[in-house]
Amino acid sequence: MRFSISTAYLPPTQLPALAAAADRLGYDAFAVPDHVVDLETLETPYPYTPDGERRWDRSAAWPDPWVLVGALAAVTTRLRFFTSVYVPAIRNPFQVAKSVGTAAVLSGGRVALGVGIGWCREEFDLLGQDFHTRGKRTDEALDLMRALWEPGWTEFEGRHYSAPRLVMEPTPPARIPVYVGGLSEVAFRRAARHDGWVGDLYTVEEAAGHARRLAELREEAGNERDFSVITALTDAFAPEHFARAEERGITDVMTMPWAYYHGLDVSLEQRLDGMERFAEDVMAPLGVTRSEA
Repeated sequence: MRFSISTAYLPPTQLPALAAAADRLGYDAFAVPDHVVDLETLETPYPYTPDGERRWDRSAAWPDPWVLVGALAAVTTRLRFFTSVYVPAIRNPFQVAKSVGTAAVLSGGRVALGVGIGWCREEFDLLGQDFHTRGKRTDEALDLMRALWEPGWTEFEGRHYSAPRLVMEPTPPARIPVYVGGLSEVAFRRAARHDGWVGDLYTVEEAAGHARRLAELREEAGNERDFSVITALTDAFAPEHFARAEERGITDVMTMPWAYYHGLDVSLEQRLDGMERFAEDVMAPLGVTRSEA
């Protein structure tokens, strides 16, 4: 089992210290969420709460993921970074490929791109992108970006995007994994074609059901690459709970470990203490070692 720190809504100025601690304590990755803006008024309901209201306070920060990864890669040596999740369809895919590829180079290949098709129609409108074609454009953009990350010259011709013969440098040092978020059957099928799935908040049994479906779809797609099932678990607290989740097909857990000890609205010192205690109480019994050991 691998553990990732969820950075959602955290003060950006705290993230370098948290990343350095995660790097030292044996956490596998930082999960970085994404929004360009947070509009005051929305007609689009948020899809992950029963009442459609957003989970975050309006003061929540949304740092640019790739600027953030570049900065945090400079203060870490082994910690990985993935987006949870990034929305390519509200952006130009050439710029996305450039940003992600550059972050991969600067981090020494410690980057994965977690994507979703996006839920906020108003954010698409603000950025001048078509909300209705976002799924098809996401699929095509991922194909285009994969081509752009390859060394040497490339050309691309699709329905939504095309590229004449060109080269994009710097070339990432290794294949960039692509994870897909979402709970629909379409999202599961999209994830099964790539390298992993990023979930939301689920019980172990709910997450295990998703893992089973993803395994079925991967077999249908003939995808034999390593595959990550990444989610947050609402009913896992002790090592045996996480071990059971791993047995059921969950490979990675996103967590805010300070919440187990101090709550969510806490100081940097309490966050660091919670990370240390979780590493001792949960991760060490599961065989996760610190990089300093």
